[in-house]
Amino acid sequence: MKIGIFGGTFNPPHLGHLAAARAAIEALELDKLLIVPAAVPPHKELPQGTPAPEHRLTMAEKMADALLMPGTAEVSTIELERPGKSYTADTLAALREQYPDAQMWLLMGTDMFATFYQWHDPSSILAQAGICAFGRSERDDKALFATLAEELEETLPEAKITVIPLPELVEISSTELRELLAKGEGGDYLLPAIYGYILMNGLYSTHADLKRLDIPELRACSYSMVMQKRVRHIRGTEEEAVRLARRWGADEEMARRAGILHDCTKYLTGVEHIAICERYGVPLDQLEREAPKLLHSKTGACMARYIFGEPDEVYEAIFWHTTAKADMTTLEKILYVADYMEPNRTFEGVERLRELAYQDLDRALLLGVETTVQEMKDRNLPVHKNTLQAQAWLRDHGVTTEG
Repeated sequence: MKIGIFGGTFNPPHLGHLAAARAAIEALELDKLLIVPAAVPPHKELPQGTPAPEHRLTMAEKMADALLMPGTAEVSTIELERPGKSYTADTLAALREQYPDAQMWLLMGTDMFATFYQWHDPSSILAQAGICAFGRSERDDKALFATLAEELEETLPEAKITVIPLPELVEISSTELRELLAKGEGGDYLLPAIYGYILMNGLYSTHADLKRLDIPELRACSYSMVMQKRVRHIRGTEEEAVRLARRWGADEEMARRAGILHDCTKYLTGVEHIAICERYGVPLDQLEREAPKLLHSKTGACMARYIFGEPDEVYEAIFWHTTAKADMTTLEKILYVADYMEPNRTFEGVERLRELAYQDLDRALLLGVETTVQEMKDRNLPVHKNTLQAQAWLRDHGVTTEG
């Protein structure tokens, strides 16, 4: 087994860190990448205003999730849980006990590579792991690396060193990024989910007004609340909702914002969903209490209204995008249909739904509702009363999927 150990303060983790992690996995053919946030870095003090360890841990987890390699990329809390300075030699010794037969590679940038011989117990480190160095800027060229490697090998002959050129260079340091964030800038250097997490928690002296976010910031906040694998669907729904709004004369801005936020609470637990509904006075029936999957539309609507300041139209569209209901507004229909047939959906019959969506919105809505009803019956699951009422209302008003 090949294991890469990617340590750092990750304060915050930026796109350069992400590119380095991805490059290391590919170049070294790693079976596992451990991202290890430091508790007390031995080579520098954490600057004033550094977020609490749990925030840095969460941001590191979002970086690991963004690699979309579950089982390969993961975060280790080994240094956060250990008192005292986070010496790499101690971390490697502990990991060696956990993975006694693994081939380990310690990942680092040029600055760390250049001063490695000054680290605590470098001989112990090299006895347990090789060094994989990667550049952080165009200046970190092969000649520089060759010189540093030669010097290190002369000082520590047991060194095993390899160099990875980064295909995606991000020329910014975490220090520079923190300064930009404090000025309301720097989001372009961050994974949207991490930027959104920073904004929602007011980290690095950011003071975003969550009720007045522009579209990129709203996306970032939404993405910060979900797993990375959900982002494609959310973005697909957003863009499909805008196209449908344009086709059917609805407000495109509202459709976009509803699409961005419609699944933002998808990964909450049942207990968390119920707590949000109780907090904001959303009544729940027995089926909803027993099937939390139905509740993300209601809690997502609550987030849209009470956290992000979205208008009633957006609230209602999100609220009904899972079950539908009788007599829906155009925007409510658009979000329901967009969620059902956005470009990443691949179920049997989706092409027919896409065709209908731009010919007759009511017929597309009915097809979506009837598909849901049939699916629930096939799985011997109860159908929510609002879904049945939506089906009945459409049929009573002469809507059919025939023809």
